[in-house]
Amino acid sequence: MRQNAICKVVLMLLISAAFVFSQDLKNLKKRVAVMDFEDKAGYGHNIGSGLTDMLVTSLVESNRFIVIEREELENIMKEQGLGMSGAVTPQSAAKVGQLLGVELMITGSVSEFGTKKDKIGGGLSNLGGFNLGVSSESARSVVDIRLVNTSTGEIIAAKSAEGEESSKSLDNVGVEGINFRNSSTWDNTILGKAARQSVEKCADIIQNGMKNLPWQGKVIKANADGTVFLKPGSAAGVKAGMKFWIYRPGEELIDPDTGISLGSEEMKIGQVEIISDVAGGKACKAIVKSGANFMTGDLVRLK
Repeated sequence: MRQNAICKVVLMLLISAAFVFSQDLKNLKKRVAVMDFEDKAGYGHNIGSGLTDMLVTSLVESNRFIVIEREELENIMKEQGLGMSGAVTPQSAAKVGQLLGVELMITGSVSEFGTKKDKIGGGLSNLGGFNLGVSSESARSVVDIRLVNTSTGEIIAAKSAEGEESSKSLDNVGVEGINFRNSSTWDNTILGKAARQSVEKCADIIQNGMKNLPWQGKVIKANADGTVFLKPGSAAGVKAGMKFWIYRPGEELIDPDTGISLGSEEMKIGQVEIISDVAGGKACKAIVKSGANFMTGDLVRLK
């Protein structure tokens, strides 16, 4: 009887450990990079980059993604002869994303941004002065966002994220009052509230788009002693004891009509097990469980 009880306890512990491990794998963070939104609204005042900053902050604070730092993105963009604006092709965005090692690139534009004074009518203002004596005022912010799969260059989502807010009280925010990074003041204005609504809707679109993209890492370096350096590390939820499969990508197949990647033939070449974290969680070290001759750039997958 006692032996049976012990066996049951051991079995329960094993099942529990397997469940925890599977949960850890499900919670691996995917990586995303956000390019500056193009200002198609035509109001200037760094509105495109300002809303981009708000979105990046929102994504980081959600703790669901690894968001590539702006400096790293800018360096790659310069190397590729591209500007930071969202006015790039999906194919060039995908190429930048592959160099950064992200699953998703975010591009887009601000198509509407400003206020309307309901008392006197007319269109959206250019934010050039103070809204004095206005009995009613409304603000509107519209971001047209596109999600690019870096593996294929395909746009997996293209949606508009709208935000609207109105008030009968004095808002009193001019161009010099816009501070996208100061939420304590900016978010309390009707423009700030409208902008925040559109940004949060963008974050929801990204979260939903990420669900259909498989998690992926890369081999940084293979050592002669049978160890391998991979990215990412603990910053993306990778922990010691986790096992991953290594794939060797083959020649990329490009659609001659659209220029979009159709993927490539891949060969499973082995498996590794994580043993430690390195580079402050940006990378990790693993031992080879099966296979050999791993190379820089080989893909790391869950299965």
